[in-house]
Amino acid sequence: MIGGRLAAARGSWRTALRIAQREARRSRRRTLLVLVMIALPVFGLSFAAVSYDMGDLTRAERIDRRLGGADVALRWESLTPVKQDAWGETAWPVQGEWVGRSRPPTAEEVRALLPEGSRLTRARWWLTFSTRIDRRVEAFDARAVDLTDPLARPLARVRDGRPPVRPDEIAVSPAALSRLDTRIGDPVRTTDGATYRVVGVVEYPDNLREVVTLAGVVPEMPYGGDTWLVDLPGPLDRALVDRLNGQGVQVVSRDPLPGREELPHGMSVPDAEEAGTVGLIGGLGLLEVVLLVGPAFAVSVRRRRRDLALVAVAGGDAAHLRRIVLADGVVLGAGGAALGLVLGIGAAFAGRPLVEQYLLGERLGAYRIFPAALVAIAATAVLAGVLAAVAPAWTAARQDVVTGLAGRRDATRPRRRWLLLGASLTVAGTAIAAFAAGRTSQAGVLAGVALGELGLVFCTPALVGALGRAGRLLPLTPRLALRDASRNRSSAAPAISAVMAAVAGSVALGVYVASDDTRARELWQPGLPPGNVLLVHSGDTPADPPSADAVAARARTVLPDATVAPVAVPGCAGPSDKEDCAPSAIMPPEHRCPYEESDPDRASARNDPRCASYQEPVDVYLPTLVDDGAALPALTGAPADELAAARRTLAAGGVVVTDPRRVVDGQARMEVNYGSGSAPTARFLPAYVLRGGLPVDRLVLSPAAANALGLTAVPLGYLLDTAASPTDRQIELLTDELYDISPMSAQVATADPPSDQRPMLLLLAVASGVITLGAAAVATGLAAAEGRRDLSTLAAVGADPRVRRLLSLCQAGVIAVLGSALGILAGLGSAAVVLAALNQRYADSWPAQPPYPVTVPGVTLAVLVVVPLVAMGGAALFTRSRLPIERRLD
Repeated sequence: MIGGRLAAARGSWRTALRIAQREARRSRRRTLLVLVMIALPVFGLSFAAVSYDMGDLTRAERIDRRLGGADVALRWESLTPVKQDAWGETAWPVQGEWVGRSRPPTAEEVRALLPEGSRLTRARWWLTFSTRIDRRVEAFDARAVDLTDPLARPLARVRDGRPPVRPDEIAVSPAALSRLDTRIGDPVRTTDGATYRVVGVVEYPDNLREVVTLAGVVPEMPYGGDTWLVDLPGPLDRALVDRLNGQGVQVVSRDPLPGREELPHGMSVPDAEEAGTVGLIGGLGLLEVVLLVGPAFAVSVRRRRRDLALVAVAGGDAAHLRRIVLADGVVLGAGGAALGLVLGIGAAFAGRPLVEQYLLGERLGAYRIFPAALVAIAATAVLAGVLAAVAPAWTAARQDVVTGLAGRRDATRPRRRWLLLGASLTVAGTAIAAFAAGRTSQAGVLAGVALGELGLVFCTPALVGALGRAGRLLPLTPRLALRDASRNRSSAAPAISAVMAAVAGSVALGVYVASDDTRARELWQPGLPPGNVLLVHSGDTPADPPSADAVAARARTVLPDATVAPVAVPGCAGPSDKEDCAPSAIMPPEHRCPYEESDPDRASARNDPRCASYQEPVDVYLPTLVDDGAALPALTGAPADELAAARRTLAAGGVVVTDPRRVVDGQARMEVNYGSGSAPTARFLPAYVLRGGLPVDRLVLSPAAANALGLTAVPLGYLLDTAASPTDRQIELLTDELYDISPMSAQVATADPPSDQRPMLLLLAVASGVITLGAAAVATGLAAAEGRRDLSTLAAVGADPRVRRLLSLCQAGVIAVLGSALGILAGLGSAAVVLAALNQRYADSWPAQPPYPVTVPGVTLAVLVVVPLVAMGGAALFTRSRLPIERRLD
């Protein structure tokens, strides 16, 4: 009996699929619309999946790029024995901590550990090549390797010229050749005065960016990630690996080493939080596709209600009718998946060079298509098609047969239980999002938002019906648009919900981003008064740095009102075996905060003045300085009377601090800890507290105080006090102007964080705007196709032809305006709940943290207000004015 039922179901599905294929061929425009909406996300996902699979190198591909033509690669970075995995990709000490080498091993030292007859060559991967481009110092990644050696030759491809063989020759990558604006045979001068000649263009598969290749033998090169490529006279045995590991040498091999742990390679299994977040984001995307595609199936069911009624008359039950409509989802979902997969795989293969050059910066591996991911993507696309057809299938199974045969509408009222379910889900989702935000659970917040949006989707049909009843007070055309939306809720409600979901997500994320940006501005603490500039010597400090007057003369050609003061930092005086000579002003025990961050009594800590803390500068960092008071105005921005008092203290051999807790009776206890167990030097010196200016913890020593502590002043650079914040162009001109007397880098203190969230906010608004326009266009077109009989009735009674344009405008307005309004309200509500929950965590935190303000981004709201107007104008513009006259059967 069970077999008979299965056979009947199989036959019923076969018939339903044939009917779906026939209907897809008959309604080609609707079919193309659904295929495009399903194929677009499949195209993007399949492109990303295939590109990722090609970029995820296999272990063999990755090791080939490291070994070149060698049998093994050796890395001797430890002075103690190490253990390693079977492939030599990771190593760790046998006992205790890792003890690194301070100098590179010589070829003789490495050869002494290898069997007789071994050949080896050295490659250094992590070097820096600094040169001057347009009077600016630019640092390039550099590698030193003998590419003429057969062991190293497969590591790179010589695209032009030849590899370098002399110490004064270099080869460059194509990107570096363009950046240097040079040609083969031209000289390139480094910042330390050395001159190299470009002899070739070389490309490394693991780095397509700006790379400079030096000759393999350059004696003065520093230690920089040495790898020894070795050609062994025989096979690699376990005894040799054990001997090398015992000396601290890590062995990279093409084949797994015996007796070693084989660590897994490839994608790591994500944790539950990460997997939940990815799954919820995918679920929200799937819901959006279902809502966008749903109206097309709803209209298809209404246009086929006579055919479905004939099936019922011929003996078909509700299950047969549901299968016929669900088969539409299967056919169109499979078609969209196939189309998207073909386009995605083709685009990934065709766009491979662009991905390599501009996205990853390295060559991809072999051509692969990631079958598991593509199967999952295709299955998701089919699932989206089926889910989009579920509601219309349920409606088709419940329609009245007589009404369907007559071709009349089946006026069914939505049940109240869906409204109650939607309201319950919305409340539950809001509560879950707030609860999860208070515990910083990203997956929980997304789950709550998704649940709330699903609840609003269930509430939308009831809201559309309420608006339809309220439309009785409106003029004719908007009343007709609201009536159609109310009567055709199965197509209007999903379109409105799709717009609402997109707008709600955009607004919620936009409000969070804008609020986070506002909070970041409150947390921002410049290291200097905004607009002031710190100039630091590039590279080693010159033995005879230029005077402040010489720097000022050059700087004023760019910044006429700038004043210049030299700055110096304390350094070790006397013997050079001291590790650290940083001085500090010691806080007396009675002034120290008695609480720890882990103490439960945080309210007391927040109210205790001893527990006040200074924010660390985030743009310009300056250590303790040695100064006679000339740099204090540009350093602190304090009032003139305080600066005068501070200069008097410095002239008396004292120090200046900004933290009053470090000063007792006009003196501060100064200590210098030299490290290595040496006893610190401590002295009490006169101190002055600068209470005005920047709220930054500063310590300035006078030259006499530094001398008393056994320190010396080491020149660091110069401080520029500017009248207005300089522009990027002025800073570029300033460093160019100073290059002739001393190459310097410039850091500018800014009043606000440099990050700008407007591009992200605009991107979010544009994405939701595109979905709004698409949903409005689809729903309006479907409504126009469904309402041809009403339009013919209007034409028969003498309606003006412009009524059709106005009706399309109003229909688009119902979708776009109502969806955008609901989305804005839902997005603002979700963001407010999440921010309130986050602020609750900071209410009793210590150290005190500023709360998140509710900041509504104007650019987001402006776009979302304009988009419905664009949708309405587009609907009116692209709708023909001529009203159709059709033959009516009833």
